Amino acid sequence: MSAVMEISSAQDKDVKSIIQLWEKCGLTRPWNDPAQDIAFACEKQESDVLVGRIGDEIVASVMVGHDGHRGVVYYVAVSPDMQSKGLGREIMSAAENWLTDRGVWKMNLLIRQGNEKVQSFYEALGYNEEQRTCMAKKLND
Repeated sequence: MSAVMEISSAQDKDVKSIIQLWEKCGLTRPWNDPAQDIAFACEKQESDVLVGRIGDEIVASVMVGHDGHRGVVYYVAVSPDMQSKGLGREIMSAAENWLTDRGVWKMNLLIRQGNEKVQSFYEALGYNEEQRTCMAKKLND
């Protein structure tokens, strides 16, 4: 790859581009408002949305946060036309560094049913499957 990706925290002006990236990558769901997710993550000290730019174009993103005990990532995305160039590895490394800088020593991630193809990507980064049951409860419709 000839251009260098620069990674920084998302800014208000980036929201539309981030959502477009997530849509191109198939990450949005009708029950989640992506603009609200971005705003919520960016306003907290415990979370952020990191974006990777090549020039003025946002080509990668990750939402990263922690609960004071474990870190977690969501919305890991690399523009489909830029995949397989190491950008996913770079944005995940930035998320790991973000957590490490805050004293978080372990990160969890979830892979949606039907998106198992990304499992080998995470395994190549050193992630291992742990036997857990993930449960959820909606607190607000």
